[in-house]
Amino acid sequence: MKSSKRQARLKRKIRIRKKIFGTAERPRLVVFRSNKHIYAQLINDDAGTTLVSSSSLAMDEFKNGSANIETAKVIGKRIAEEALKQDISAVVFDRNGYVFHGKVKAFADSAREAGLKF
Repeated sequence: MKSSKRQARLKRKIRIRKKIFGTAERPRLVVFRSNKHIYAQLINDDAGTTLVSSSSLAMDEFKNGSANIETAKVIGKRIAEEALKQDISAVVFDRNGYVFHGKVKAFADSAREAGLKF
């Protein structure tokens, strides 16, 4: 039986999460994208806390629901700036089962350019 796109992504997500773990020194940078918005969080898995979060939903200029590559670049830059304010420079990137292409790649490249190392 053929699995749907969503089921295939969730299987990839589980496989990735077996290997990726965030700590206080090197938190996990998680990206989630929907059809309208893009979300990002820095998570300390040891304590089970979110250290920094950013999303296009929280920004007034993207409230209309335009989750495109330009939006992903802005969110990547913003989360990197917030992380650097909290003295976090190295992260583990969790693409959340998405293919490293398009919005996810633009987000990651923008975060790298803004100063995060992963």
